[in-house]
Amino acid sequence: MLRQLLLIAFFLLWSSSSIASSNKQFKVDGTVLELDESNFDSAIASFDYIFVDFYAPWCGHCKRLAPELDKAAPVLAGLKQPIVIAKVNADKYTRLASKYDIDGFPTLKIFMHGVPMDYYGPRKADLLVRFLRKFVALDVAILNSDSAIREFVEAAGTHFPIFVGFGLKESMISNLAIKYKKKAWFAVAKDFSEDIMALYDFDKVPALVVLHPSYNEQYIFYGPFEDKFLEDFIKQSLFPLVLPINQDTLKLLKDDDRKIVLTIMEDEADEKSRELSKLLKAAASANRDLVFGYVGIKQWEDFIESFGVTKKTKLPKMIVWDGDEEYFSVIGSESIDELDKGSQITKFLERYREGSVIQKRISGPSLIGYINSLIGIRAIYIIVFVVAVMMLIQTITKEEPLRVGTRAEADHASRSTSQESREHHQSGDKED
Repeated sequence: MLRQLLLIAFFLLWSSSSIASSNKQFKVDGTVLELDESNFDSAIASFDYIFVDFYAPWCGHCKRLAPELDKAAPVLAGLKQPIVIAKVNADKYTRLASKYDIDGFPTLKIFMHGVPMDYYGPRKADLLVRFLRKFVALDVAILNSDSAIREFVEAAGTHFPIFVGFGLKESMISNLAIKYKKKAWFAVAKDFSEDIMALYDFDKVPALVVLHPSYNEQYIFYGPFEDKFLEDFIKQSLFPLVLPINQDTLKLLKDDDRKIVLTIMEDEADEKSRELSKLLKAAASANRDLVFGYVGIKQWEDFIESFGVTKKTKLPKMIVWDGDEEYFSVIGSESIDELDKGSQITKFLERYREGSVIQKRISGPSLIGYINSLIGIRAIYIIVFVVAVMMLIQTITKEEPLRVGTRAEADHASRSTSQESREHHQSGDKED
């Protein structure tokens, strides 16, 4: 027994000294750490939170990002729960690039207790700091005054939805707050005035208010607050009512198993599209089991073409997409006319739920697969190089055609040439 206790004590002493010596090799002074294959694993093990920039020296985006990381590093290092910023030359240290599936530059990841998570947030220093603070914040903030509520909402920023429970016990929301911590802010307000109730437009408690500051939207949930109903509401409220579809939002959608009602427009920024978006919001609020999204052909033509949309297709057009390789056209609702668009949207949803659809497959590879594995710069260079070599070979082949023949054919050609030569000399002698 004594021997076992001594072994345990020795192990704990060795572990603590190992971690201490590991920390000593990194100078944590608010600067960006430069990591390589020799010290990367040690750095990840040494810090609870480390934000890593996988870059390439020749990458223009990487060069623009570097000074922003330099500005953010001391602020993040000074947090109560520090976040260390590091960088790796992934173009040079290919083993690390391969291990973490780096196929484009810069690729940003945050390692939380050694577990990597892709980062798709802003890259300006102040916004990056605000975004990363989410990962080290309390699971549920406790707010005890009107001013604390306002300060919490202001500090949360605009990149995550904000859930504030009024008249809710912390225990009612804590498990779900932990589960969805990477996707939203959570707080419980224990003391608040009628002014706050008027500001957030709820008239009784308990109430869960959801804010989407970047979309200027908010919704209220009055229960029931059993786990299933509460989680369904939180999951459905992680996105705005109608989501603009682009590369970043598609990455967010990959964890959502709802079908996507996708409206394809000419230009999502024009006045007609904005008016249509308002009608889609009304439909979305009554159909929260579906995700509503829109995309303009002017904004993302390649994506839209995957659904068989051409220049001859009448737009706007609505489809239902499974988020992967299949989508559904609703029979009799191929496009939306100018008149009475609201009724047409309602009819589209009714026919979809009745099963009056034609199932189709997108053209090309899975779109979510495409988004998840955006082709890296190096891959593009390789493709361009291969194509160039093939074109060069083709050009040479056209200029100097080669014919492979048999040995007999070669001998025959040689005899024919000799015979022609003798006949030419004889003819010359006669003329003389």
